[in-house]
Amino acid sequence: MQLKRRLVVAVLAPGLVLGGWIVLTTAMLWATLSGPERSALGAALESRVALVVMAWLIAGMALALVARKLFRDHVEAPARLDEEAQVLLNSPTQQILAGTGNTATHALARTINALASQRSRLRDDVERKVRDASHRVEQERRRLAALMAELTQSVVVCNLDGRILLYNNRARMQFRALSDLPAMADGAGNIGLGRSIYAVFDRQLVAHALENIRQRLQRGSASPSAQFVTTTRSGQLLRVQMAAVLDDAGAADAVIETAEPVVGGFVLMLDNITRDFEQESLRDQLLHGMTEGSRGSLANLQAAVEMLEYPDIDASMRERFHGVIREETAAMGQRVQNLAHAASSGLKTRWPMEDMRGSDLVSAITRRIEAAGVLRISAATVDASLWLRVDSFSLLQALAYLAGRLAEEFAVRHAELRLTSTGRQAHLDLVWSGQVMSTETVMSWELDPIRVGTETTPLTVRDVVERHGGAFWFERERVRHEAFFRFLLPLATAQDQLEPERSAATDSRPEYYDFDLFKTSRQASDLEDLALGELSYTVFDTETTGLDPSGGDEIIQIGATRIVNGRLLRHESFEQLVDPQRSIAQASIPIHGISPDMVAGQPTITRVLPVFHAFARDTVLVAHNAAFDMRFLQLKESASGVRFDQPVLDTLLLSALVHPNQESHSLEAIAQRFGVPLIGRHTAMGDAMVTAEVFLKLIPLLAEKGICTLGQARAAARETFFARVKY
Repeated sequence: MQLKRRLVVAVLAPGLVLGGWIVLTTAMLWATLSGPERSALGAALESRVALVVMAWLIAGMALALVARKLFRDHVEAPARLDEEAQVLLNSPTQQILAGTGNTATHALARTINALASQRSRLRDDVERKVRDASHRVEQERRRLAALMAELTQSVVVCNLDGRILLYNNRARMQFRALSDLPAMADGAGNIGLGRSIYAVFDRQLVAHALENIRQRLQRGSASPSAQFVTTTRSGQLLRVQMAAVLDDAGAADAVIETAEPVVGGFVLMLDNITRDFEQESLRDQLLHGMTEGSRGSLANLQAAVEMLEYPDIDASMRERFHGVIREETAAMGQRVQNLAHAASSGLKTRWPMEDMRGSDLVSAITRRIEAAGVLRISAATVDASLWLRVDSFSLLQALAYLAGRLAEEFAVRHAELRLTSTGRQAHLDLVWSGQVMSTETVMSWELDPIRVGTETTPLTVRDVVERHGGAFWFERERVRHEAFFRFLLPLATAQDQLEPERSAATDSRPEYYDFDLFKTSRQASDLEDLALGELSYTVFDTETTGLDPSGGDEIIQIGATRIVNGRLLRHESFEQLVDPQRSIAQASIPIHGISPDMVAGQPTITRVLPVFHAFARDTVLVAHNAAFDMRFLQLKESASGVRFDQPVLDTLLLSALVHPNQESHSLEAIAQRFGVPLIGRHTAMGDAMVTAEVFLKLIPLLAEKGICTLGQARAAARETFFARVKY
């Protein structure tokens, strides 16, 4: 029975009992009287019935007030104290229980606070010992995370169900580039902890490779692997190297029973070979054209030479055969020249472009020029924060070549290097003082093949510049009596850099790994029967133009984060503004802070929803007051071509389940009860983060009430009062 119903019963019961007692007493007295006495008593009470009823009502109200006070002190206060104690029991931080009601309840609250304080001290002591004991393990894990993050090859680790357990930053960048989804929100893509690798690769390909690995294990191979080439949905060619991850515990059992190792997962190492394949195809075409085209020429040359060996051939015929030889020789020479030109062009286009810190590039150029001994070089102005996307080797050659020409032809003995930023590009300058040169000289140097010492390449300074998509020019500063060559170079974008430098506020890398997922298997389990802690969740929130989805209000922002294996992955997030193509209510702008100019030019909901749908694939959706947000999504399903058919959990309903006696179940009230800080309130991403933390704290409270699986949580939530609200 709900607490409010019990209060009503407690308030009305004394008055009803008093009325019943009066009626019963009157009936018993009436039964003992004779006829005349009954007539006399009836006549006496007839005029005083209203007075009796009024006395009963007054007494009933007095008893009701007393019962209400007693109920609040002895029933309601302990019930609320019990719920607050349950929150305290499952909270990692200590919260002071105020306690309401009578003296005994206050004393109980003080005792609970003392026990909580003692538990907190003991927990801190245990945590300190555990932290000290696991320090070395944590160091090893960080080394592994650092190694994975810095690898230049894409690496993905999966369990046997194809769920991603680990991936490095290179894989994240490559999967984003290979995705056929529009590039908008940072979290959009096919990769993420707990997601299925089969969103990228065909299941049969992976199964075939795993079967090959198992066969090699049975034959006694120590480190079996398999390799296959596949195409992505965006048309790219990927070469995939697969290696097995052996299950140690399973392997130990297998040694006793079957003497066969057990595969617990697999590692995928990915290479994009699209460009290599195209270049190899072009090379094969060139060679084929050379051989096939030369075959006929060689046959004609051989026939002409054989005819010229006859001594009795006349002069006109001899001249004719000499012409054949000249024509075929010229044709073969032209083919060889074309092949050489194509090979040279291929050399110019196959340079590796890598991210490099600008200061490191300047240092390398300085060492290269000084090692050549042509002139002294120093760094003047260098922006240490710049990252460049360059082919460092060709730039070193180009700068060393220009420095050598300056020293040889204009007797320059000292030069400086400058590196500055101009928005999206960088200026790399080679500065010197000395004799003035003409623009024609600079152009000839730009077009001559690069020569450094005894090394000569077919590349020119212009080739180097064009490959970088930049520019090169010569300028004179007459006031300073200086001149400089300037290279305009591309900056590395934020997503191309492996990882930005961490701020002082954080001491850990983004969590791209979760080895605990090896322990779970969803292949043969029904989703409804899985424990809440085993599922993957997408916790999301929307900001809208108003509160009436059926009346034409639209989404203006979607924010989401993911929970995998009971951990909130803050770095796997989705945040996107949406152009509602209608006005935003002025009253709502101060609440969410989104103005019309912020959403102007942003993608529409029909473009955003497919990307968000891909981000939430294979997960359970979680939101606060989810019926409101889901109604907005469902109204746009037909227009966007996607359908959100995942199970949905609502933290509002779950809070009502575990805390039925609390007055409010708003997100602010729940967060306050759990000690969750409210950061970024009324922004889609901020509310999604708060909802995710609240949901993680609700899971153990649900388990205490016997609600452990997804099916149980959904069934129980449907029975709450708030589940009746419709939008």
